[in-house]
Amino acid sequence: MAGAEASTGSAQRGDTLPNGDVYVGNFDGLVPHGMGKYMWTDGSLYDGEWDKSKMTGRGIIQWPSGASYEGDFRGGFIDGTGTFKGVDGSVYKGSWRMNKKQGMGTMVYSNSDSYEGLWNEGLPDGYGKYTWAAGNIYIGNWKSGSMNGRGVMQWINGDTLDCNWLSGLAHGKGYCKYASGACYIGTWDRGVKDGHGIFYQPGSKIPCNLEVSECATNNDGTSASSSSNEKVKVGLLFILQNLCNKWGLRRFFHRPRRISNGTTPIFVDDSGNHLPQDLPNKSLSSNEGLQNTDVHKDFVYEREYIQGVLISEQPKGKHSGMLDSGETQENTWQKQERGPMETIYKGHRSYFLMLNLQLGIRYTVGKITPVPLREVRSNDFGPRARIIMYFPCEGSQYTPPHCSVNFFWKDYCPMVFRNLREMFRIDSADYMMSICGGDSLKELSSPGKSGSIFYLSQDERFVIKTLRKSELKILLKMLPKYYNHVKAYDNTLITKFFGVHRITLKAGKKVRFVVMGNMFCTELRIHRKYDLKGSTQGRSTKKQKINENTTLKDLDLAHAFHVDKSWREALFRQIALDSMFLESQSIIDYSMLLGIHFRAPNHLKAATSHQNTLESSGITSAMDCSVPLHCEDANSSKGFLLVAHEPGTTAGGSHIRGSMVRASEGGYEEVDLVLPGTGRFRVQLGVNMPARARKLLESTDAVEEYDVVLYLGIIDILQEYNTSKRVEHAVKSLKFDPLSISSVDPNLYSKRFVSFLERVFPEQD
Repeated sequence: MAGAEASTGSAQRGDTLPNGDVYVGNFDGLVPHGMGKYMWTDGSLYDGEWDKSKMTGRGIIQWPSGASYEGDFRGGFIDGTGTFKGVDGSVYKGSWRMNKKQGMGTMVYSNSDSYEGLWNEGLPDGYGKYTWAAGNIYIGNWKSGSMNGRGVMQWINGDTLDCNWLSGLAHGKGYCKYASGACYIGTWDRGVKDGHGIFYQPGSKIPCNLEVSECATNNDGTSASSSSNEKVKVGLLFILQNLCNKWGLRRFFHRPRRISNGTTPIFVDDSGNHLPQDLPNKSLSSNEGLQNTDVHKDFVYEREYIQGVLISEQPKGKHSGMLDSGETQENTWQKQERGPMETIYKGHRSYFLMLNLQLGIRYTVGKITPVPLREVRSNDFGPRARIIMYFPCEGSQYTPPHCSVNFFWKDYCPMVFRNLREMFRIDSADYMMSICGGDSLKELSSPGKSGSIFYLSQDERFVIKTLRKSELKILLKMLPKYYNHVKAYDNTLITKFFGVHRITLKAGKKVRFVVMGNMFCTELRIHRKYDLKGSTQGRSTKKQKINENTTLKDLDLAHAFHVDKSWREALFRQIALDSMFLESQSIIDYSMLLGIHFRAPNHLKAATSHQNTLESSGITSAMDCSVPLHCEDANSSKGFLLVAHEPGTTAGGSHIRGSMVRASEGGYEEVDLVLPGTGRFRVQLGVNMPARARKLLESTDAVEEYDVVLYLGIIDILQEYNTSKRVEHAVKSLKFDPLSISSVDPNLYSKRFVSFLERVFPEQD
């Protein structure tokens, strides 16, 4: 004991600890308690309050590096509110929890960037405002340190973008207004425009019912209502924080952890790259570039982009040159009230149905998973292969209480579908979390032609479809043969079924569901979707109903797709096997669902910088002949690469069953698909398949070509060729060519289906 009196009460003295650390201050018995200073052997120094040997209360800590913190401590950790000064000159002032920034806080970085808003685990997370030193500002949601969710970016030149964001990049529907007064409403993908949109020239009348933004704007181009609301939100959070500090409420939220003197990394000022095709940092006045151009300000243009490259542009309401426009179609970008999907919320018409479905699946999967995995038996398919349970609101001996309505649950052939999920490599825990986790399902806003309603899991891995009673009977009838078929052929293109269920409500209403895999669950944006049957009668889409979410039909398809020779052989070998199986079950009306992701032609990217200047000035590419919308020399470059497959370098995603296909281009080895600037993907039959799309332009006799990535699968396999279909065939044959209608004999249907697809995927010369 150095220069101190032994005392059982609180007394000030100094002590050198065995490890070399030094404490000078008040003690309670043998432990620091009250005010005191503590110096570690590495030179770190704490001066402040102690409680039973723990730093608790107000204090200051300084590190040898020069970093310092002044504020609240609890249990030996930075916890409460305080100010941290980093060695690089950065300063954080706000809330802490367990040595990490948590809650409201303001950070000024060493490069003069600043962030004001919510933090979580030391990173911006929640609602906040980030200001770059150059003057660009983002106000909106954050997640794990990146712009994520709804937010507004304002550039110093007055350009603004109100959009959804993902990992720091614009991703989803958005509304962009340029300083010139021009604006664009459309969709972004990983920071660039991708898909259909509408471009308004300066002075054009902009609709007020925008899906993402409000019409009213400030002088600087930001949304007036959203801007004021954002300021109010941040202001209220700071007021609440100050009240907590003033009234000493922070002690109720303290949770200790060890101290760290690290600083949050500075955000790179790449805000100018978020919209490289849209918003150049250089400010352009509305008159720049327009003085020698005859601009019709009332024109509104429909546009289509592929990875930021403008592919097609037409005045709204006129014939369109979009990618999928045939000879008779007008491709309009129509805004939908609620978009293609709507998350089910409390009060939604499907809310209780969703809760019942989630409760039932959770119960069934939880009950069947512990059963040892075994081969299915004949009685696993029979009428006794059912799980039936009553779910009262108050709960029972076997079911938990819930906030939905009373219902009966029936699960069909649980052991069979359990084995199918194992066969398709679907983990039971992932399956339950995807469908029954904390997130709601999403309902497609427009039901199918059959009247079925479709739901998607939040991660979009699974599709849930309501079934008619007749469809349920067909599925259960063909289930034994279906099981054997998908077991025998890993690369089958037929719909993957994961479960069949029925909910019976108290009033006697019965709703039947089937859970399927979503073949479009991919990181890539699906630009076109086609439902191909091989028939022609009624197989076109009315032009007034076409929008960016439309699934097109046989006569709408204007492209042919050229794939690797070995892939084509494998594809048609599997199509033939699947068609034979469906024919053996007397199934008709099935179709090939084809999803297309277009890659931007590299030869058009050179024109992008020129297009940037025109667009920010309000000039459309239709006014400037130097921007080629189509190019005859389409073979000058490719939009993808094929490289030798390396295990572990590609994400499996939801399409992990099935062998990889071998490419003749790669020496008949397994290959991965590399999309520059996007990622690396595993190539399987019908999944991530690269191809070359060709379309003849009749006006010029030129061939338009694009590199594409294809997704395809056989869907709608629950319609038998029964008596009603035979009658339909007889009646329609009186008016139309018998070979052109959908309802035909299963053998003819199968042959016509394969023959049509052979024309869609022709052999290469």
